[in-house]
Amino acid sequence: MTNKKSNYNLVVQEFKNHIGKNLSFLSGGRFLIACSGGLDSIVLVHLCDKINLHFGIAHCNFNLRGAESDQDEEFVKKMAHQVESEFFVKHFNTEAYSKSNQVSIQMAARELRYTWFKQLAQEFQFDYVLTAHHADDNLETFLINLSRGTGIEGLTGIPETNELLVRPLLPFSRKDIEKFAKENALTWREDSSNSSIKYLRNKLRHHVIPELRSVNPQFLQNFETTLTYLKQSSEFITNQTLRAKKELFEFLDDDSIKIPIHRLREYGNPKTFLYMLLKEYNFKAWDDIEKVLLAQSGKQIFSETHRLVKDRDYLLLSPVAEEISNRTYTILEEERMLMIPSGTLIFRDVDEISEIDLKTIYVDKEKLKYPLTVRKWKEGDYFYPLGMKGKKKLSKYFKDEKLSLLAKERVWLLCSGKEIIWIIKYRADNRFKITPQTKQLLKITIT
Repeated sequence: MTNKKSNYNLVVQEFKNHIGKNLSFLSGGRFLIACSGGLDSIVLVHLCDKINLHFGIAHCNFNLRGAESDQDEEFVKKMAHQVESEFFVKHFNTEAYSKSNQVSIQMAARELRYTWFKQLAQEFQFDYVLTAHHADDNLETFLINLSRGTGIEGLTGIPETNELLVRPLLPFSRKDIEKFAKENALTWREDSSNSSIKYLRNKLRHHVIPELRSVNPQFLQNFETTLTYLKQSSEFITNQTLRAKKELFEFLDDDSIKIPIHRLREYGNPKTFLYMLLKEYNFKAWDDIEKVLLAQSGKQIFSETHRLVKDRDYLLLSPVAEEISNRTYTILEEERMLMIPSGTLIFRDVDEISEIDLKTIYVDKEKLKYPLTVRKWKEGDYFYPLGMKGKKKLSKYFKDEKLSLLAKERVWLLCSGKEIIWIIKYRADNRFKITPQTKQLLKITIT
């Protein structure tokens, strides 16, 4: 009896020390514990209660196991009452969500619960949500990522903190947790689906990991050591990548990033280096991205969120813009302001010409036909460049100005009828210029 009591106090003290050293923000915070009623989450609730932390309990009923799911809910509700914690429960139609979103049941449950946790945290002002992931979960996640193919970031395990989520049991193994629960007569619910090997995680848990431990009883401890080295390596690579981005990335006014190809080649191993630079932009076709370096100007690679374009001696990285190429804006004579994607146009009647720059033009107002329009340029457009004789196709003008493909796509035109008044931010049209005969001056500015 004395030995059990001593072991109990030892584990509680070890948990308390871990919180104090690594997760001290929990001591004064307000947080939720995600509790399924299973072994791990029950032990987490018990330990947090014993060291006098203040928490609520959130339980998800996924309605996947009939009466068993309802019994889990009642069990957790009763326990929340015993530890005098707030209790929150949510019922989900997990199967319907799985079908409508075309994801697995496990993925559906994951998306549903974490979305709800975020909603609870916002509505009831909880600082964090604690989950009962432990060292064995870390190993299982590592093996899953390894089997699917991943970069080093997929081999660094489950993060102990990740924005809203905190996992204070990661230093403890499943064996430690189960031993603690049994020695202290804790009760918990067994999820029958955990014994099914149709899920990859369960196959690893019941078959692969026991074999690894039979080969080396210290396998889990050695894995934790390896994980530490991998995290250190990942941190080093991340720091080097950030340093390279500072040297290579030139951030342009149009929200695109300009990357010199000759500087990229200086780093060597271009495929790996491009992966580290561009992975956060959701690209996947890494073989194609490497080939872009040698491709003709204009070659493009798309991700779900970004586009990479070869533009002469540079790569241009930009967000995938919303489809606005066919949109036309109009402005009446009495209106003084118009918001467009590239800024705000401001129209002012003035008595004289003052400052002139690429964002400001002056026109003869009597030559305008209202309503004015703002639209994207198209093939065949031409204008009469201010200060020049004759007309010029916009495509030829853009070529002479050496505009990149991205820059050309972002060009907007201010028009009077079918005539171009201004290639906004670039060049005004000669037909609307101020002359000695001008009586009404209109100043147009883009901010």
